[in-house]
Amino acid sequence: MSEVSGQLLYGKVVIPGGVIEEGVVAIQDGSIVYAGEVQNLPERWQVLNPESKKTDGYIVPGFIDVHVHGGSGEDFMYSGKEELDKITSFHCSQGTTAMLATSMTAPKASIDKVLKEVSEYQQQDMPYTIIEGVHLEGPFISPKWPGAQNPEHIVIPNVEWMEAWEAQYPGLIKQVTLAPEREGALNAIAWMDAHGINAALGHTDATYEEVEAAVEAGLRQGVHTFNAMTPLHHRKPGTAGAVLSDDRIHAEIIADGIHVHPACISILAKLKTNDNLILITDAMSAAGMPDGDYTIGDLPVEVKDGIAMLKGESNSLAGSTLTMIKGFRYLVETVGLTVEHASRVASYNPAKRLRIQDRTGTLEAGKQADVLLLDDSLNIQGVWVRGRQVF
Repeated sequence: MSEVSGQLLYGKVVIPGGVIEEGVVAIQDGSIVYAGEVQNLPERWQVLNPESKKTDGYIVPGFIDVHVHGGSGEDFMYSGKEELDKITSFHCSQGTTAMLATSMTAPKASIDKVLKEVSEYQQQDMPYTIIEGVHLEGPFISPKWPGAQNPEHIVIPNVEWMEAWEAQYPGLIKQVTLAPEREGALNAIAWMDAHGINAALGHTDATYEEVEAAVEAGLRQGVHTFNAMTPLHHRKPGTAGAVLSDDRIHAEIIADGIHVHPACISILAKLKTNDNLILITDAMSAAGMPDGDYTIGDLPVEVKDGIAMLKGESNSLAGSTLTMIKGFRYLVETVGLTVEHASRVASYNPAKRLRIQDRTGTLEAGKQADVLLLDDSLNIQGVWVRGRQVF
């Protein structure tokens, strides 16, 4: 029996449908070659090799963040290779193995720059978190619900812009947040749906009926559910009511105990049971940094006790300082989700929305080795991206 090269990770292995208490994951040449019970480990791996380390704790698929603006003091709106390395290195250390670089409502020239920089970054070896594409959060949003977006740059949905971006950077834009009640929004949603781009509602004044019309046009996602949208009322369900009640809408949630009460997250989790709940951070540049003054896009932000607010305003949250591992722990420890359920919310569900679930998002043989090793308290002990141990 000859020795094989690679690495074995032992622990409670989280797989689709459950947790293998005495499990092992075998990694070789960037891929998972086995994920299952220790007793069924293929014979060729049942040898001691110097890279194998027996451990306790959980082994889960790497997290996928489809809504993140920055971190480590940097913002995707102002980022070259060095800044992108800092952002991806920080979030990788917190368990994020794939992400969408998320832009802000900004002048078209600024968005052009983000697309150019991310496209160029993707052509290189991405040493940390893999940037799968770009999420445009705006500028096609409602001036009534700007949140921490600069209302000066809000415009109505523009299909010509989308066509030009898609022609220059095919497949780069993966998600667009817009207000579905705005003029031209339904045409834009239909265009996005036809081109494989996730049309998502957010920063919107839409009624329940307007959201349903958008869903018929192809909209399938709600951005940071409950935040920056018309709330649920028993006679006017609003945007929130549509997200809660329509199973076709995938709901993002910021699980930090600041943006949404845990009871509301629990209600959402009980309703969104068809792989349609997605953990996000909405993290801005202050993630991983001390309290102080920052910016989100071109707006000033003050961070105090880890809470980011638009400077001078007492009721305008400006993104978050959340990380995926903290959100994951919050879902388990505070909201009450099982580790397996939280794993789907943080990994498989976003992978499915990005149409990359065939290669990542779960621990299964044949998929790329995007793997996290956690201790029993759900603290990160190791991070592998495409089989390379990064942390």
